Amino acid sequence: MSSVLKTEKLCKSFSNGGVQQHVIKNLDLEIVKGDFTVIMGASGSGKSTLLYALSGMDKPTMGKILFNGEEIQDMSNDQLASFRRGNCGFVFQSIYLLENQTVLDNVLTGALIVQKNSPELVKKTKELLKKVGIKEELWNKYPNQLSGGEAQRVGIVRAIINNPTILFADEPTGQLNSASGKDVLDIFTEVHKNGQSIVMVTHDLKTALRGTRVLFLRDGNVVGEYRMKNYGEDDMKERRTGLQNFLDEMGW
Repeated sequence: MSSVLKTEKLCKSFSNGGVQQHVIKNLDLEIVKGDFTVIMGASGSGKSTLLYALSGMDKPTMGKILFNGEEIQDMSNDQLASFRRGNCGFVFQSIYLLENQTVLDNVLTGALIVQKNSPELVKKTKELLKKVGIKEELWNKYPNQLSGGEAQRVGIVRAIINNPTILFADEPTGQLNSASGKDVLDIFTEVHKNGQSIVMVTHDLKTALRGTRVLFLRDGNVVGEYRMKNYGEDDMKERRTGLQNFLDEMGW
């Protein structure tokens, strides 16, 4: 399988009271097309920092980030913004929908910058909203009229509408109840089954079970990796036990 994302000696540091805090340290990483990569680790291990660097939302201190072979670490802010629109989808723990726009407009606003065919894009948006369980009567509602689970599903449609190379997710079920969280994870499983590459940060075992590859981060570097089959293709008890044993070995 071809590599879609690669880092070489990636470093990210922050100044804290005049002292340099090294969060990511000389990290070499490769994401292969079609992988569902889950990043885990203790609080403060650098999970979210790594996700933001990989997606071009934050610039590294040193090292290279190659996205489909193209180096992005030295791009200007405008170049990075254009790059992200065309290559990345984002789903966060906090649901960042525009409060003054309807469900339909929340999806279409960013998509129309990349895709110019408005009628076809509207049709595609409606099809995706239906697919994730957002009924037609909700399309002209505003975010404050939606449940948390509904809003997060709209956020996923917004993230995948431009067919991103990679879908990035940071604790996507962190603010949802268990039922809504399962619905959201089912959508991630479905889009991955259809070929979508995903990189997701989580601290939750149930969420991590949806991945095909789990990376464990400690002190800014990957110290362990665990591979799984596509979700649903193996015995779930064995899957859970295997991942739990790996995490125990990592000191999770």
